[in-house]
Amino acid sequence: MADFFIETKNASPELPQSDRPKMFMFGVPSYTNMGDQAVSLASRIFFKKEFPEYQYIEIMDYDNEAGISAVKEIISKQDIVGYVGGGNMGSLYTDIEKDRRDVFSTFTDNLTISFPQSIHFEKTAYGEDEKKLSQEAYNKNRNLILLARDAQSYRRMQKTFKNKIAFTPDMVLYLTPRTFNVKRSGALFILRHDGEKILDESFIESLKLILKKHYSLERTDTVLETPTKITPKTREKLFEEQLQKIANQELIISDRFHAMVFSVLTQTPCLLFGNSYGKGKHAYFDWLENISWIKYSDERDVTRIKMELETITSAQVHSYDLRPNFRPLKRIIKKYIAERAVVR
Repeated sequence: MADFFIETKNASPELPQSDRPKMFMFGVPSYTNMGDQAVSLASRIFFKKEFPEYQYIEIMDYDNEAGISAVKEIISKQDIVGYVGGGNMGSLYTDIEKDRRDVFSTFTDNLTISFPQSIHFEKTAYGEDEKKLSQEAYNKNRNLILLARDAQSYRRMQKTFKNKIAFTPDMVLYLTPRTFNVKRSGALFILRHDGEKILDESFIESLKLILKKHYSLERTDTVLETPTKITPKTREKLFEEQLQKIANQELIISDRFHAMVFSVLTQTPCLLFGNSYGKGKHAYFDWLENISWIKYSDERDVTRIKMELETITSAQVHSYDLRPNFRPLKRIIKKYIAERAVVR
């Protein structure tokens, strides 16, 4: 029995059977990476605002097989299938990639959207094998649209798949920034502890040495230790807590893509460093380079880093709006709705 979140207050063991068009979002994360949780939250907000006529139904990552079976029983031609964005398609997280393949190769008669992702298949025999499996599954679906959230991924998707590719920001950037009336204090290091990490600990320590003269320091991650499981019922409160923690800081130092995005939303100065395949770097230059309090750096000279920090911490907050950049996604969905209206 699967958990279907038709609304976010409670899970339902059954899918609704009605004439109302439905959006089935697969792969909704239960794990505690708050970046991916924010992606799922923002995706629901996007659909509720832009396409309120659709009933938005979230299917948890641990229910992929059961969810596919249940959706197959009731899906109609007006319905849309999605796989949640964030993270990346590729060979780094093959359990998620397998679920993605299963969804894409099943619902071949409906608009199927892979929401904004990065892509990285490792240049190894294993990575090539995984890429072939994904190509085989994706290419079965002529109605599949892949959304790339950075230009590097856009080009890689075009070279890898025959499906239609579109280019939009990460879904969290659909959210609007807010002003937090807090007294900021300290510098927060938000650093990953996984296979994408490339920052050397000795370099991190050198950063701490130059910062501790001016800031109290703390280190954390966007992956929570508690709770051990998150659902649509609990994620919004945890997301708000994450934003509040960042808003309380004078400065964020991170190699987490979504830590940078959270800093954008909270108007908190942030210096971002890279991960193993450049997703944060490329997204920064594609969408966020003109935001004055955010900067990406490949620099390792601490003197030059001090200059970068002075630039972002003295920057004036200004307005910006990335929502127009989601027009390609809106056009794709509107076109499908119009076509289905003619068929009926």
